[in-house]
Amino acid sequence: MRNQKATVALGYAPEGLSAPKVLAAGYGEVAKKILDIARESGVHIHQDHNLANLLAQVPIGQEIPEEAYQLVAELLSFLYRTDKKLAEKMSASSS
Repeated sequence: MRNQKATVALGYAPEGLSAPKVLAAGYGEVAKKILDIARESGVHIHQDHNLANLLAQVPIGQEIPEEAYQLVAELLSFLYRTDKKLAEKMSASSS
């Protein structure tokens, strides 16, 4: 499976004290299904094959490893800022 691209879904509760957790991971058809569900749900998709391969080794429901904290934190921060800016734009345009 190492030659196939991994897909990983993460979950994070900012009010919680824990690190993000792996909610789903897979290769091949499972990876495609995870991506389909993410797209249908409007979930942000970020491509980083090295990070995905690292996180795909984490058991489902477990927190991400410490070596992934920095990159995942940067991604979450970017997504929260992007969501906030989009919400502000939509609010201003509907006024």
